[in-house]
Amino acid sequence: MSFKIVFMGTPSFSVPILKAINNSNHKIIEVYSQPPNKKNRGLKVQNSAVHDYAEKLNISVRCPVKLDEESEINHLKKLKPDLVVVVAYGKILPEKLLNIKNLIFLNIHASLLPRWRGAAPIQRAIMKGDKETGISIMKIVPKLDAGPVLIQSKLSIDNEINYEQLSEKMSNLGAKLIIDALELIKNNKANFTPQDESKVIYAKKIEKIESKINWNESAEEILAKIRAFYPNPGNWFELNGARIKIIKALEVERTGKVGAVIDDNKMIIACKKNALQILELKKEGKKLMKANEFLKGNKIKIGQILG
Repeated sequence: MSFKIVFMGTPSFSVPILKAINNSNHKIIEVYSQPPNKKNRGLKVQNSAVHDYAEKLNISVRCPVKLDEESEINHLKKLKPDLVVVVAYGKILPEKLLNIKNLIFLNIHASLLPRWRGAAPIQRAIMKGDKETGISIMKIVPKLDAGPVLIQSKLSIDNEINYEQLSEKMSNLGAKLIIDALELIKNNKANFTPQDESKVIYAKKIEKIESKINWNESAEEILAKIRAFYPNPGNWFELNGARIKIIKALEVERTGKVGAVIDDNKMIIACKKNALQILELKKEGKKLMKANEFLKGNKIKIGQILG
């Protein structure tokens, strides 16, 4: 038995999962993705990563602005899918859609639910210093990421991994896990377990203000943000009116006035606890540089406070 599946996803994170389902014995009958965005000051319209990949597979792509209109509800009903698989789609599915009879909506979520429900589970796990994370496949219900869980798998988080690297690992894990989940459903072995509401933690959306370095945090906390926000939006400070994005740094046991340069040769900045030695950085509009290369053309002084 093979399932007829509607796939909903948008960013590159979703692509390996789309690929895995397409390569299985199940059939994707249509792909939903966010509408194309205008890039480069509106000069070019760009499809999502899922949209582009689905077109390569010759699968029909649908990009509705709203999902709660009767035309959209009826369209999905007419497709008669067995399952809808949702991966980082970027829209909350309306209750009217979820109430379609005899249709299971599965979500692939990048955390070990009920920990880190919400928009930014990978970033928040890194920022919090979690030692492990994972993928949860659950049934979608009207409440955000609150549905019963079918299957989970864990991944460790080491002290060096950044968002980009961890996201890729989790995407590949999700690609494997969705095939396992479909097999459980196909063989009538699916057991959906309710989440423990007493252990819920929310991963709220990353706000722009969070990407600006706060030297009044510990070096450990700032390092976690540098990794969590790589490559975007990045973690930055101001120097002579320009934004400087830190790409790589390390914690050193040094003290000084918070936010002040305490070593102008090694670019060491004092934090609330310990200090940060900047190793690689990127000035806005410029290429990535090693800190020692940057200092040749951008002098800093001991005692200088960085914004």
